[in-house]
Amino acid sequence: MRSWSLWAFLPICFSLCVLPYSLNMVFNAYYFLSIAGNQPPASCVFSQVMNMAAFMGFLIGFLRYLQLKPKVRKPWLNIASLITFSLASFGMTLVGNFQWSNDEDVHNAGTGLSFGLGTVFCWLQSIATLRLNLRNEGRRLGIIRFVLSAAITLSMLLYFSLMLRGHHLHGARTQWCLVMFLLAFIGTLSVEFRHFNFDVVCMEHQEPPVTLSDRFSVVSENHPGTTMQTQDHPGYF
Repeated sequence: MRSWSLWAFLPICFSLCVLPYSLNMVFNAYYFLSIAGNQPPASCVFSQVMNMAAFMGFLIGFLRYLQLKPKVRKPWLNIASLITFSLASFGMTLVGNFQWSNDEDVHNAGTGLSFGLGTVFCWLQSIATLRLNLRNEGRRLGIIRFVLSAAITLSMLLYFSLMLRGHHLHGARTQWCLVMFLLAFIGTLSVEFRHFNFDVVCMEHQEPPVTLSDRFSVVSENHPGTTMQTQDHPGYF
């Protein structure tokens, strides 16, 4: 009998959804992720991959919120994580569906949401990991996440710095490092997901229960001459 949850595969599937496509672009000598999915048929595959990854990313963020909700004392950290990663996932859909050559402004806005808020999510989750220390794994796992968060932040700052200076080739390499670090961070959530089950409960809608006052009104309608009184002390009428 297995001692881990199948939900542990969800963060891994998220990483594997983007990783093969990214590696394929690298091996085919594409530089920027945006250029790799700029023209059809590559743009069609790129849009599909990003949409699937965005859906799984939102699901991961929501399940992570449910996982930490009963354990946090100050909910702002958990709520902020959910909001930031939801917006980052939305940014992924903008990157995938608005190609760089067709609508550069929307595409760049999606890139900023994905990388910027994705980085904020990593830092928030690193802090939450150390504070909660789930199953006594939080300290070691928190160190790994802090290292990955620092690597993501440095890669993002270096990327923008190189792009502003016109070093596009090195900027593209830095962007690939940024993507790989982000995928590695999301993959670490499987360590904690393996301890938890998330079940969806489906219930049939039922009429609200009849209150005591409703019962009294029904009795009075059926028996006009009957009156019923209640007092604070039971047994006294």
